[in-house]
Amino acid sequence: MIPPVPSRRDAIADDLRERIAAGRLKPGERLPSEAHLAAQYMVSTPTLRNALAVLQAESLVEKVHGKGNFVRRPLRRITYRGGGRTPGTHIVDLSPLSVTVHTARVRARGPLTALLETPTDSPLTEISCIGHEGGRPHSLARIYIPRDLAPTAVLRQSLPYEAVLTRLMELRPPLAEVREEINARRPTPEEVSTLRISPALAVLAVTRQVTDTAGRVVEAALLVLPGDRAHAVFTTHHVIDERPAEA
Repeated sequence: MIPPVPSRRDAIADDLRERIAAGRLKPGERLPSEAHLAAQYMVSTPTLRNALAVLQAESLVEKVHGKGNFVRRPLRRITYRGGGRTPGTHIVDLSPLSVTVHTARVRARGPLTALLETPTDSPLTEISCIGHEGGRPHSLARIYIPRDLAPTAVLRQSLPYEAVLTRLMELRPPLAEVREEINARRPTPEEVSTLRISPALAVLAVTRQVTDTAGRVVEAALLVLPGDRAHAVFTTHHVIDERPAEA
């Protein structure tokens, strides 16, 4: 049986993929312009863009708005640690990365009201953390806290990422429960733009709800980790009952 002839899109993607694997196109190198590549492969611009989209979905090529297409550098993998954790440990360790932190005053709207179990328009502090590696966006986290537990004056923007996490642990009351919901989904247009990823690349979306010993939701976190650099690990700690058996 004669194998099917690959489409022009797949043939171009295969050629570029082979050039990247062989090192003829190096990590961080800018590809020739789309017009130049289309002429080189003797195809239309839409066909060429479809071929590049295949490589973008495989995280081999990155398109930077206004600059062109680049061979993507290998990115550090992030481990999401779910399940049983001791208080104070980080669910995602972003310390090896450069992290940009912004705080803002927002109001509880839409899904946040249900997640934080608070009335609409309740005052919140939003902490946005974008991890960067080599100047490229790596991961995104948004943390929402009732403003009386995390006033923006205390979490000022000049604090580094690790200091923000430490300060949050100092401010919040003793915790009783952490509920996590994890979904693999397509990124939103905002996430595509912020993280500079292909819209075809799945992301690991984590929603955390943290409750204190009084039953109040004291923190909600929305984490987005691109699927090409994230994996999840869950550990459950079993408590062994060492009491003697009754006679």
